[in-house]
Amino acid sequence: MMQTDVKIFKALSDSTRLRIVTLLLEHGRLCVCDIMESLEIPQSTASRHLSVLRNAGLVEGERRGVWMYYTCSGEDQIHTSLLSVLHRYRKSSQETMEDSERYLNYLKTKAAGTCAEQAD
Repeated sequence: MMQTDVKIFKALSDSTRLRIVTLLLEHGRLCVCDIMESLEIPQSTASRHLSVLRNAGLVEGERRGVWMYYTCSGEDQIHTSLLSVLHRYRKSSQETMEDSERYLNYLKTKAAGTCAEQAD
């Protein structure tokens, strides 16, 4: 149990991973391209950080065609409680609002033929 807790907190100790989790909490299921554009990071960086978050049980990935979509995971009580507290704490931060605004602006210009056509 302690090792799982340590893995979770290590995963959240990085600012990029914290921003990813906050974005997912704010907007639900997102494609890697949404995360890249919102946080202004390259695909390799986004994928590496998502892998750490997935290994800690904080996010779940789902492949749809060539695109990967991620959501926050309520794997067990610590995940659910921690994500809830994190969302309440981070949702009004300047950084979160800027990331969210970039995401919403990106959605307005998202090209046809991208993962947008694969969403529910």
